[in-house]
Amino acid sequence: MNILDPNTPIWKLTVREFIEISKYISTEKKYEYGLKGLAKILGCSVSKASEVKSSGLLDEAIIQNGNIIIIDKEKALLLFGKKNKK
Repeated sequence: MNILDPNTPIWKLTVREFIEISKYISTEKKYEYGLKGLAKILGCSVSKASEVKSSGLLDEAIIQNGNIIIIDKEKALLLFGKKNKK
């Protein structure tokens, strides 16, 4: 990618330059937190999310330290999808 002047107006960018710059801007969070976050990822209730977490199915996508739970969204969905295909 060519180095662009930060003062260049967006309307002066080519489509290619805009796409390149857009790759570095991420508005979507990569992680969710807690059982509510897991329930949001899976589209289920908190109690069902707790069951899934306890099953060990998503252990590779979950980091837990005490009561703090961090879930990698992409990895969790990948692991959940693999289990349902078997």
